[in-house]
Amino acid sequence: MLVLGDAHASDPDRRETLRSYYRALDPDRVLQVGDLECYDLPAPTWFVAGNNEDFDVIEALRAGDDPPETRNVHLLASTAATVGGLRVAGLSGNFAPTKYDLPRTELSGDRRRHFTRKDVDRAADLSDVDVFLAHEAPTGLLSYGYDPGCQHVNDLLEAVSPDLCLVGHHHKHREETIADTRVVSLDPAWERYYTLDPGTLELTGHDQEAIE
Repeated sequence: MLVLGDAHASDPDRRETLRSYYRALDPDRVLQVGDLECYDLPAPTWFVAGNNEDFDVIEALRAGDDPPETRNVHLLASTAATVGGLRVAGLSGNFAPTKYDLPRTELSGDRRRHFTRKDVDRAADLSDVDVFLAHEAPTGLLSYGYDPGCQHVNDLLEAVSPDLCLVGHHHKHREETIADTRVVSLDPAWERYYTLDPGTLELTGHDQEAIE
């Protein structure tokens, strides 16, 4: 199973890198942790929305629609799906304290990038999750002289108790065990891709140059 960090594929060079993985590796399923920005893909891809997306497309996917510019993309927005025998769930969006308690209907424009309390509550009700995807990191994973993590993600790890949590946003590979879950912050897709063994949940990183 192919696993990809942030793609930022609105940039033509990064879009080409993203598509090169699909051509070279011919994956039958892909997991991606947000800032995808390309929604017409050659293989089925399950992803969470990041803070850089086409939010008209994201909101249509949230509503269960299939916009004409999309192919093979499946949004995980406080929902779960069976992917390669694994139950994969995800929380879409990033955290803004001033928007957290608002109903989603009051978020407009780029503010649709945020998750809300109801989004977190819905995600917390999911069960039997093997792999959890989030754009935001939990606390205790990264440090820039301060902890950039989001406590709401920690709360979800406690509630959902996945075996593996994959996060994006920070463009840095880091690993920690948090709330008995192995949590991995992924390098961006233009630097590295990952493969996941569905049987063992072993995650292996590969340099982008390896496919050239």
